[in-house]
Amino acid sequence: MTSSSPQPSSITKLRELLSSTLRITVNDGRIFLGCFIGTDQPMNILLTDTEEFRIEPLVKERDGLGLEEEEDPNIDAETTTAGRFVGQVLIPWKIIRKIEVQEPMAPAQRIRTTPSFDHSPMEYVL
Repeated sequence: MTSSSPQPSSITKLRELLSSTLRITVNDGRIFLGCFIGTDQPMNILLTDTEEFRIEPLVKERDGLGLEEEEDPNIDAETTTAGRFVGQVLIPWKIIRKIEVQEPMAPAQRIRTTPSFDHSPMEYVL
């Protein structure tokens, strides 16, 4: 890829998300809330300034016979205070269930990037 050839729209859209806050839910129910700073070639997601939230299932007693687990649909990362700061994390794409953009950044606030033509188009260079 040369510097004069246009980038595919998917890469352009991904670059627009740089510095946005992403909320990523993984298969085991954990939620990661952090600043998106890039991906690697297999599309693992790299976040910085990340907090991890574990949403514990609501446990209630059922007819005195045992315990039944039930998830509370009203619980989300914003209402749960059981988060912990984990810093920079690389989340494998295979365990990602859902990705949400929390706050799109204005172009002037984004990290300025330089395209890296020696590597995969999805890698970034700061």
